[in-house]
Amino acid sequence: MRKGEQTRAAILDVALELASRNGLEGLTIGLLADRMSMSKSGVFAHFGSREDLQMEVLKLYHHRFEQEVFFPSVKEPRGLPRLESMFARWLKRVSVEIASGCIYISGAVEYDDRPGPIRESLVAMVLAWQGALLRCVQQAIDCNDLKAGTDPEQLVYECYGLILALHHDARFLRIPGAVERANRGFARLIENYRNPVQSR
Repeated sequence: MRKGEQTRAAILDVALELASRNGLEGLTIGLLADRMSMSKSGVFAHFGSREDLQMEVLKLYHHRFEQEVFFPSVKEPRGLPRLESMFARWLKRVSVEIASGCIYISGAVEYDDRPGPIRESLVAMVLAWQGALLRCVQQAIDCNDLKAGTDPEQLVYECYGLILALHHDARFLRIPGAVERANRGFARLIENYRNPVQSR
């Protein structure tokens, strides 16, 4: 990369770290300039506005989520192996984010009633992930790994509940063992929906 691109990438890395801890609304040009030992005008040279910076941070977060969770999982065979991989990688990422914070979760709180481009992008990204999970569950039903009467939306809803409970108990309440509880909860979910025949 050229020097300007390298600087921009470095700014975004630090901005993502700050946004993870302080939320997207807590991300300011001044704070970022201090962390980068740059002037505010130097940061503005790479991002036209604070909102542009927030949008780029959000895109970077989404890109990394896809690289760590989605793309490796779709290499697994369709059906339960892929669904289990998706949840396991998602759980692992959230477990790491306990110390820093999840932008999807914090963003939902920050922008639940705040219309605008950032909210629209957040909603689109989360819906894209939910859509991927729904397709994965439907494939598991089609493969006969899950019962024919399984409601994909209900199963995805319950998976989301486990992740949100993990984030709440581990990050906010700091209750030990939350990751293990989430794992056990998912195993119980799958056992409930599993097709006892499981013929392909």
